[in-house]
Order: sequence, then structure tokens, then C-alpha cells
Amino acid sequence: MRQMTWVDRGQSVTFDKQFEEDGRPYCVGVARLGSLQTSGAVFTAWIQLRGSAWVESKEGKFRLHQREWIAFEKESRPLIQAGRDGVCIGVALDNDALRLLGTLADCSVYTGRGRMSHAEARLALRLWREAQGPGTSIHHLRPLLLHIASLQRELSGGVQRCPGRSRLRKRQVFGRMQRARMYLEGNSHRVVRISELAELTNFSSWYLSKTFQSLYEESPQALAARLRLERAAMLLRDTDMMIGEVASASGFDNCCSFARAFRSRYGTSASRYREAAETLPPQSAKFPVASRK
Repeated sequence: MRQMTWVDRGQSVTFDKQFEEDGRPYCVGVARLGSLQTSGAVFTAWIQLRGSAWVESKEGKFRLHQREWIAFEKESRPLIQAGRDGVCIGVALDNDALRLLGTLADCSVYTGRGRMSHAEARLALRLWREAQGPGTSIHHLRPLLLHIASLQRELSGGVQRCPGRSRLRKRQVFGRMQRARMYLEGNSHRVVRISELAELTNFSSWYLSKTFQSLYEESPQALAARLRLERAAMLLRDTDMMIGEVASASGFDNCCSFARAFRSRYGTSASRYREAAETLPPQSAKFPVASRK
């Protein structure tokens, strides 16, 4: 088994082709415009140490910033593209590694994304490096896997709220709900139909909507609308796009419906929101999200 693969300086690597003979590494890294296309046979988790990276998967498109993590199920096949100064490390977990995690503790890893502290990022890097030491085997992944599971500790409460007679079933349901949530986040540029989420999770539309609402205290439609407006706010802050272009890029058919929705959420018009953002220093140009009704 290869200990690690590092894709750097504009290199482009595809998992399936590169590692047919040598075996897939458990530790992977992408840096400085490098790109890595993973396979559908591994669960992957990624940690952005520096700069940014673009991620494209079955769940949609995402941008990773420094000290953010993101994880994908095996079928997602994410493509990781590091920014010019970006450094992103990750793990690729096959069935054996996932079973090992289940034997280490009563925990698992799920599709999702989040942020970490500076100390957590430094620890992740140290454990990632130690997992590549001489004589590395799957058991050397133990500290790193437990750390990744700890980064997802806020998700553990959601497992308990999922329907199911056994903890295994609850985990399965939660994992599918997380994929649905990620799909909404990765497609915030358009309207997502419930039928798409049902197909992704292999649940009925009724079961999906009911479980999603119970788990996240927000319906898929409400979350999708909120994410689209948050995307619009980001575009207003960070780009010079015209208001109509922002509306279109956020999945609104016309400027009137966008204007009503934006004012309802942020309490001001899109143009005034942009003007206010321009008067603030970059580190302060972050507007609070309106509270959920």
C-alpha cells in the first residue's frame, strides 16, 4: 500500500488510473493548483490548511477556505482543485478503514462540512504526517481517524434524532440526510426539487421532507431558499456583478421576486446592502444571518 500521494504545482491525478497497481494511499494532499479526482470506492475527508480550494462532487460545487473541513461519501467522487497558494490534506478511507473506525469507538464519519480552530488544524496536520511513518499500516490511522470524528462531534446529536430501531439504522439515515443537506449547499445557484433529493438519498419525497424537517428544524425548501439568499449576499459583498446578475446567479427568475425575498430576509434592499458592505473594512464585511422564524 502506498503511504501517501501528493499532487502539487499544477499536476492532475485520477485515483483509479494512478493507483491500480500500487494500491490507494490512505493519506492524500493537493497543493498549488494541483487537482485530484478521487474514485467511487473511498470515503474522503479534506482539511484546508492554507489558502483555498474548489471541490466538485456529486453533491455540487464547494469552496474550501483555511481551517475548513469537508467530507464525502464513496459515491460522491469529489474532484479537489487547490488554489494558487492552497494546501489541502485529506484521507481516503476504504471499507477496511471505515470498519476500523467503527471498532475504535462508538462513532462514525459522515458527509458534511465545518470549521476548526487553529489548534485543531495543527493537530490534524501532525497526525496526518505521523500516519505516513515507516511501516505504516491501516492501524496507524487510528489517531487521525479519531480526530476527524471529533471534528464532527456537533453532528453526533443529529444521529439520535433520526428514526430507526438500531444505532446503525440511525447512522444510515443521518448519513443520507447529510448528503441531502450538502446537495442543497452545493447547488445554491439554482432551485433544487425535492425529487432530486429523494433520488440522491433513495428515500421517498414524503419521508425525506419529514425526516429533514425533524432533524434540522427547517424544511428542505426553506433551507434551499436561505442558502440562495446567503449566496446572493456573498456575491453582493465580494463581486461587482449587477443586481440582476446576482439574482440570476442565485436561482431567481426575475429581479422582482429576488428583491422581495432579499428584503424579507435582510431587512434592506440589495443595493443598500452592497453600499453598507463597501463602507466596512474587509474583516468586518460579514453580515449576520437573519434569525430563523
